[in-house]
Amino acid sequence: MTSDDDYFVLLDRAKKELPEISESHERFTIPELDIFQEGKITVIRNFIDVTDRLRRDPQHVLQFLLRELGTPGNLEGRRVILKSKVLPNHVIDKIQTYTETFVICSECGRPDTKIVKEGRTLVLECDACGAHRPVNVKRNTKGGAGNELREGDIVEIFISDLGKKGDGIGKIMDYTVFVPGTVKGTTVHAKICSITAKSAFASVTTEAATR
Repeated sequence: MTSDDDYFVLLDRAKKELPEISESHERFTIPELDIFQEGKITVIRNFIDVTDRLRRDPQHVLQFLLRELGTPGNLEGRRVILKSKVLPNHVIDKIQTYTETFVICSECGRPDTKIVKEGRTLVLECDACGAHRPVNVKRNTKGGAGNELREGDIVEIFISDLGKKGDGIGKIMDYTVFVPGTVKGTTVHAKICSITAKSAFASVTTEAATR
């Protein structure tokens, strides 16, 4: 057998040992959340569609949402009932945070992962590239120092885009900031009302910027 033959034999063997990839190479997207408010409750009508797409246990996703949103709630059929009024943008942001934390591989950016437990540590293993990393759940607290964005800060922000609900969107540090009632292409002063993992929600103000 020649060296070329050896190469192709090894190549065929390597291909056979590659893990199956469950997703195509199309851009991974989460189904648009179907959210409505009724009285003092918030309903996510297509919650199971989302967890099916993420390939994660619905109860695991639900417990993450309830903890991060600070509200009680439960799963009823294919929908989730949150026992308080929650802004749709907040729910969307938490689902995105869950996806980035528990689904997307930080090495190759693919969603072909699974969660395993090593001792007391949750580890995200990627079937696409073989990478594995501890699951690191980021928590934000009010206040802070240095260059951290804080609730109550007044910022000058350029509105570079509009969200699906018509809210203005800008960037401050590493945060995507949603500012309702603003127009794309304008610069406004806005007060930070709340902060989540990688997003912040603000309202327009006439006060001078503190950052």
